[in-house]
Amino acid sequence: MYISDTIAAISTGMNNSGIGIIRICGEDAFKIASRVFCMPSGKVPDPFDSHRVYYGFIKDGEETIDEVLLIALKAPKSYTREDTVEINCHGGNLVMRRVLITVLNNGARLAEPGEFTKRAFLNGRIDLSKAESVTDVINSENEYALSNSIKQLTGKLTEKIVSLRDKIKYEIAYIESALDDPEHYDLDGYYDSLLGTVDEIYDELIKLKKSFKEGRIISEGINTVIIGRPNVGKSSLLNILTGEDTAIVTDIAGTTRDTLKQNITINGLSLKVTDTAGIRDTDDVIEKIGVDKAMESAKDADLIIMMLDSSEEISNDDIKIFDFIKDKQALILLNKSDLDQKTTEADVRKLTQQCIMSISAKDETGIDEFKDKIKEMFIKGSLEYNDEVIITNERHLFLIDNAIKSLDEVKKVIGDMMPEDFVSIDLKNAYEYLGAVIGEQIGDDIVDEIFSKFCMGK
Repeated sequence: MYISDTIAAISTGMNNSGIGIIRICGEDAFKIASRVFCMPSGKVPDPFDSHRVYYGFIKDGEETIDEVLLIALKAPKSYTREDTVEINCHGGNLVMRRVLITVLNNGARLAEPGEFTKRAFLNGRIDLSKAESVTDVINSENEYALSNSIKQLTGKLTEKIVSLRDKIKYEIAYIESALDDPEHYDLDGYYDSLLGTVDEIYDELIKLKKSFKEGRIISEGINTVIIGRPNVGKSSLLNILTGEDTAIVTDIAGTTRDTLKQNITINGLSLKVTDTAGIRDTDDVIEKIGVDKAMESAKDADLIIMMLDSSEEISNDDIKIFDFIKDKQALILLNKSDLDQKTTEADVRKLTQQCIMSISAKDETGIDEFKDKIKEMFIKGSLEYNDEVIITNERHLFLIDNAIKSLDEVKKVIGDMMPEDFVSIDLKNAYEYLGAVIGEQIGDDIVDEIFSKFCMGK
């Protein structure tokens, strides 16, 4: 155990609720609990039995602060592998603060953000990738993000990394043994078998690296921009997706003059949607600024939804937008299908290879199919039942990318038929980079930075 002082914090949200939890952790957790807690008889448990719930009161001297349930967890069978006490009190802001202050006044120190999970990591209960997934679970905003975070919390990424490191470790050990004892270890033809192993590990790492794009979309949401000429139904679509009148809708072209951002959830996926000003040539200075902002917003979008008015002919402004989105992930919505059609899907296909769908924002027809198409575009299969590991953490991506580069060097050394000790150096580098993913051979400064991003009480 890296430190011995006792920490405490409120581990539930600071808003009025039915229950609030104050967590105490460290070697003096039970001593502090005995100073502030008593049962209805006035007695204090001596000693506290592990994994038992006690009913009683928190007292500050003679004053009763609250009626509580107290849970005692003796080391090492606790979240941090240290003695832990959890006080379940009423969930009002004032009462939770009073209980916490009483605990602090009796010998505990206020925990830093993420310090409980940091202790769990440093005491060997969880590795670093699992620790990072804890905050991902807390911050999950959609079903897919939660499902993927739970996979990492239960060790899917750890299992993958450990398996790959074991293969690398075996090759390092074999080379080191052969160099030390050439009479008993033969390196003739060894590079052929080594290359096969390296290729296998390399392919697995490339797969993990490629998963980051999907993982980022799952965890952060799809950066979505709605573009099109004025009055084609962009704001109406946004209102349908949000389920409320988020954007002003009129028959006057150019009503939307600035970008309007909204976070929504579609079929379990988070979308960060930007509704933009209608794109057209204009002499109106303010409207032109809105058009420029619309195009700027669309440049780095994960998904562009281009809307067309099917009751009108395709215009030069539409053709300019088609040219802008030709190399981007886009979905064409042919709106106003409830009116007489002057532009059909067949007409649009002559101008773009992007997916085309007909909808009516007024009647809300075609909306469900539109939502299903977005899910199909970004989620391959069902993550809930898929054992594939998807990375969402930029730190993991950086380390995996460096491990891949180290294996590239191994391949180069093998191709140039250089001595085996050069291979060993690059294999060790790959081994260490992968070790840093799960928290082995990692600096205290990086550990501190990671856990400083956690919420208080976790």
